[in-house]
Amino acid sequence: MSKFIYIYQGPATPMDQFTPEQSEKETAAWGAWMGRIGSALVDGGAPFARGAAVVDDGSTAPAADLTGYSIVEAADLDQAKALADGHPFLSEGKGRFSLQIFELGQM
Repeated sequence: MSKFIYIYQGPATPMDQFTPEQSEKETAAWGAWMGRIGSALVDGGAPFARGAAVVDDGSTAPAADLTGYSIVEAADLDQAKALADGHPFLSEGKGRFSLQIFELGQM
């Protein structure tokens, strides 16, 4: 089994801007997905807060539109993609949100 990181990309609303009803709905959706994939979820992750990019010429740039991460364990990339089925981050259906999935390599 290998570990894969899901990097969330898209214009997500920060949790502190949710109404109590929105927070309850989102928490339930994430809980359902996490429960469905069970022990394959190695690290539930966290949302990203403020960020910046440091460029190789010494300058800085705005951070990419990345909003958080999770880590799952799967046999291969296809299984890691299959675990994303029904993921609440992908529920809008308008093409604004994506999961970037990468296998974590060895150092």
